[in-house]
Amino acid sequence: MAAYKDEKRGTWYVSFHYYDWTGKNCRKVKRGFKTKREATEWERHFRMKEAADLDMTFGEFVEAYTRDMKPKLKHNTWLTKEHILRTKLLPYFKDKKMRDIRATDIIQWQNEQISYRDDKGKPYAPTYLKTLQSELSALFNHAVRFYELKSNPVVKAGPLGKGKAEEMLFWTKEEYLKFIEAVKDKPYSYHSFPAQSLSAEFEYLVIPFSHRK
Repeated sequence: MAAYKDEKRGTWYVSFHYYDWTGKNCRKVKRGFKTKREATEWERHFRMKEAADLDMTFGEFVEAYTRDMKPKLKHNTWLTKEHILRTKLLPYFKDKKMRDIRATDIIQWQNEQISYRDDKGKPYAPTYLKTLQSELSALFNHAVRFYELKSNPVVKAGPLGKGKAEEMLFWTKEEYLKFIEAVKDKPYSYHSFPAQSLSAEFEYLVIPFSHRK
């Protein structure tokens, strides 16, 4: 990127060629900047915006998003993001135009992720669902910030999953023995925490939060 001094006006301007999202070669001139830095910064943002028209599909925008973000991220971070884009987002949104994706489309996608079951009948973990939604929201935030999308439909759709795994409660051996003694006349509670599960070599017993009273 380069800026030029307008000697007559004492200001700066940019003049450059760029390719729009269809591949057409275009020329742009913008005048009246007070400093060279302002001029080059304007050109940089213009190129980012014009590289992708929001009439483009989600799949085409992912290509623009990749160009913008991949150089800024660590290799492993990008690989994780790219995997989610390729396997969880593109199959659902690929052919939809960015400007036409609404909160209702996001909700339908959320429901599809919630209803997923693997070959053993297990759903996605709530923390993984949260990660999927975070990546989708990050992409739309990028479109809002740099490509003039009016709003992020993921925010309107509401949350998916949760950020933390199930909390675990740790009991010492002595605490466990006191508890089991207190509930020995309550069959349901007693058999939910069998004494034989705590052998002599264990110092702590891990109890799921859902059992905490």
